Amino acid sequence: MKRFPLAAALSVAFATAGLATSALAQQASSAHDAVEMDQLLQQEQVLDNFYRAYFPDAATGRKAAITFHEQLLESNWKGGYLVLQLDAEDIAKLEAFKFRVVKDKAFADRHAEMIKRLRAAGSPNLFGASGQRLSAERLESGESIPNYPCYETVEETYAAAQGFTTTYPKLASWTDVGDSWEKTQGTGGYDMGVLKLTNKDTTGPNGEAKPKLFVNSAIHAREYVTAPLMLAFANKLLTGYGKDADATWILDHHEVHLLLQTNPDGRKKAEGGLLWRKNTNRNYCGANSNSRGADLNRNFSFTWNVTNGQGSSGSACAETYRGPSAGSEPETQTVEGYVRSLWADRRGPNNDDAAPADTSGIHLDIHSYSQLVLWPYGFRTKAAPNGTALQTLGRKFAYFNGYTPEQSIGLYPTDGTSDAVSYGELGVAAFTFELGTSFFQSCSTYESTIKPDNLNALMYAAKVVRTPYQTPAGPDALKVKLSANGIPAGTPVTLTATLDDTRFNNSNGAEPTQNIAGAEVFVDTPPWMPGASPKNMSAADGAFDAKTEKATLSLSTTGLSKGKHLVYVRGVDASGNKGPVSAVFLKIK
Repeated sequence: MKRFPLAAALSVAFATAGLATSALAQQASSAHDAVEMDQLLQQEQVLDNFYRAYFPDAATGRKAAITFHEQLLESNWKGGYLVLQLDAEDIAKLEAFKFRVVKDKAFADRHAEMIKRLRAAGSPNLFGASGQRLSAERLESGESIPNYPCYETVEETYAAAQGFTTTYPKLASWTDVGDSWEKTQGTGGYDMGVLKLTNKDTTGPNGEAKPKLFVNSAIHAREYVTAPLMLAFANKLLTGYGKDADATWILDHHEVHLLLQTNPDGRKKAEGGLLWRKNTNRNYCGANSNSRGADLNRNFSFTWNVTNGQGSSGSACAETYRGPSAGSEPETQTVEGYVRSLWADRRGPNNDDAAPADTSGIHLDIHSYSQLVLWPYGFRTKAAPNGTALQTLGRKFAYFNGYTPEQSIGLYPTDGTSDAVSYGELGVAAFTFELGTSFFQSCSTYESTIKPDNLNALMYAAKVVRTPYQTPAGPDALKVKLSANGIPAGTPVTLTATLDDTRFNNSNGAEPTQNIAGAEVFVDTPPWMPGASPKNMSAADGAFDAKTEKATLSLSTTGLSKGKHLVYVRGVDASGNKGPVSAVFLKIK
């Protein structure tokens, strides 16, 4: 099964991705890993702390999904319950909110049977039973995670990223930005790499830096779907360059930074079938325990343990163990350092100091699951100082993926989360996407729903990253079309577009909308670059007086050179909000 052009990517020698070892070392490592994995699976096989938590109402259920998403295993909204891994403290918290909590023996039995089958088969990983590394053909087929051919392993992810840089050297680079915990200990582990996508030959206005979208995925190991979605996003942009007008201008004028595997050590454990979530730090909860490690998404410096135990745990074996100190884990340090390298601090020192409205940049942390779009703050119920603008963009994201948009405060607050540096410290717009309906999401659901819907949301993020606190309030430019193409210079062509100010998810409150006031067209030079000169479109029905309008323009092509030109369109609403540009190619023969 060929997911996307990974043939070139996976044919790149693993040596170029920094993954080569001798065959003998591979065999020894595989044998050791197989023994350890069986021991961990044996521990998991006897787990029985699985519960059904029947919620008093759907809204409270969603709040619980935010607070307890670390322990969330299944959701049955029609049946009125969530399936969770819980301890006595968690049960008491839920019962305080009138949840009815009962043991889920059926889930425990299914889980134990799955682990039994894995142990009997020999838990799969990147190595076959002989210890030999799997072939490129086997890797491309996706067979290294049985039953999930649509999801790449850590090794496949890295090989694909390296392959993108070989296939698209002008547009992609792959950089080692840090080490996993095991790598820092010299016991195996992984480099942590960022795939950066942008046209290396272009700059921002007057040579300035380009706006930056940063996305990290797979910070929680068992959330299979997250890193593959990022590879699909990279593929969409790279294969679209020069063919799709929006992918082309995004890479020409913006940067996309993808930290694909934020917790590679833990992810490797999860690939063997474990419900692993944390990193694999052996200093916490026992070196050989499958409950060891720190929850990286409770370990970030800003807001670390500010809720005094409500939003994270001080118990080393707990799923939400925050670590012994703020930013203690190498994976967390890597994310914090990289984020600070991308953006300057534009927010004051106090929690209620807003970032300026023109602050550039977006940070997305991609998780599964719960079908939510979340924004700061999560450590308090009061909205963040940029809360109105964050809500607008959150409702826009949720329009595309159909998820529920809301502030990231659940039944209880959370602390030490990944938006701590990006928004909390620097003022950059930050969001969490909770993808899908399960950790080990079926490939059919991923391919048919999760991937296409969230690729649209990610493309929108890449479009508005220049001014995310302003642009999402403006109308979208849709169905941008030319009446003819491949025409001689001097031949006029009719440009049409639909402007829409209503595309928000209002399932959790209503976003203000306005009538369309106009539409602007730019040829070759987008509106933020020096020398940009707008041409005004006309309302197709004679007047801009509705929230959705069709617009038209007779576009002159006099003086245009042979070849492809980019034509940009953006709408303006009655409040003066200018939406994101959408583009189309104009070909002159």
